[in-house]
Amino acid sequence: MQIRRARLDDAERIATLMLQLGYEVRPDQLADRLQRRGDRREIFVANDEEDVIGWAAVCADEPFVEGFCAFLEGLVVDESSRGEGIGARLLDASEAWARERGCAEMRVQSNVVRERAHAFYNRHGYATIKAQYHLRKRL
Repeated sequence: MQIRRARLDDAERIATLMLQLGYEVRPDQLADRLQRRGDRREIFVANDEEDVIGWAAVCADEPFVEGFCAFLEGLVVDESSRGEGIGARLLDASEAWARERGCAEMRVQSNVVRERAHAFYNRHGYATIKAQYHLRKRL
């Protein structure tokens, strides 16, 4: 298994894995996002001998209130491959990428119902700092 930067031809498999997180995004939309990732965003994939079995998206940004840091935008490993250390390797790659850009902190948001994910992040040194609502308005 290898960890590498996502390619455009990974979009379909990333879309399939994204469904396991509860997000339905078309592969063509993901391919567009992959093309626009720029210097402050990266998407890593875990690739076994046959296919992409996980992905992680990380970005570096400077929110006015929090200052410059990295955000793990998403991480998923295929249900059939969980518990094999793949998520940890994707997280390591994301953290290394963030450090290379001068980020001293990585932030993660995780839905309150994802208890297994919370335990994963806690095992890797992440601490819960607050619970909050996410509000949305369509424009």
